[in-house]
Amino acid sequence: MVDYSDPAFAKHLQRESREQLKMGLMGLPLPKNDFEIVLPENAERELEEREMDESFVEDASEIELRKQVARDAEREKELKQRHVAVQRALPRPSEQAEELIKREMITMIHHDSLHHPYSEPLSKKTKGPGSSSNNAEHIAYLDKIPYTKVTEDDLRKADELLVQEMEVVKHGMGHGDLSMEAYSQVWEECYSQVLYLPGQSRYTRANLASKKDRIESLEKKLEVNRGHMTAEAKRAAKMEKKMKVLLGGYQSRAMGLVKQLGDLWDQVEQAQVELRTFQELKKQEDTAIPRRQEALREDVQRQQEREKELQQRFADLLLDKETMLSSKA
Repeated sequence: MVDYSDPAFAKHLQRESREQLKMGLMGLPLPKNDFEIVLPENAERELEEREMDESFVEDASEIELRKQVARDAEREKELKQRHVAVQRALPRPSEQAEELIKREMITMIHHDSLHHPYSEPLSKKTKGPGSSSNNAEHIAYLDKIPYTKVTEDDLRKADELLVQEMEVVKHGMGHGDLSMEAYSQVWEECYSQVLYLPGQSRYTRANLASKKDRIESLEKKLEVNRGHMTAEAKRAAKMEKKMKVLLGGYQSRAMGLVKQLGDLWDQVEQAQVELRTFQELKKQEDTAIPRRQEALREDVQRQQEREKELQQRFADLLLDKETMLSSKA
């Protein structure tokens, strides 16, 4: 529970205010002393007209009307320089807005802890809504600062005001529709500025925490992540065991089919190798067959010519034989 009258808490607020003021001043642009005095073009003409109209006496009502118009213009100019809450005549808190939000948030936490206590769904040790000491602390705080219930009409009006303010800010800052990446980046930047202190059980700004507090916070975050990892691992192992019981037959059948598929695939690969081999042999044979045919044609032609020559020689010899026989007779 936060004690707003604690001097340490007041010093903490002052330190945060100084840090915010320092960051705001660092973001201001550098001053520029570029001034130039320029008289209006019709200044001399106005002076001449005033000298010519010195005899004219202005009516008192016109003077008062002109002064009233000047006062209204000055008041409107001053009003534009004020905050939007002042311009719209909206109700303003008597204390700092951040402190009011914190107080209301703490009141809601005490109310929810008392009437709607949180319990781990998997925890078997939790038997009741909470300890009596914690309930007494919540009751004491709510007696001091009571919880005010909000009606549905007020919630609806608050939602409408938030939507209107979001549109005003979006139009004024020129944000437009933010993508999920831009939203995630802004969220990470804002979340990195907040640090949880496990020793004090509270959140604080990261730039105000010491090195020791940062180390303790990171150790706590690591411990929480390890706990989540262990819980998820147990949950996954339990689900895996159930799935094995449920799908054991399908897994055995699938393993057999996978083995058969592997054997068939090996046969297909072997057949593809043989097919490619015979295709290469066919290409080589297709290239060699014309050469072989041409060589055989040449051999046949040479043999025919030789046979023709031999037949002609045989005929000549036979003719010579007959001639010789006829001459002897």
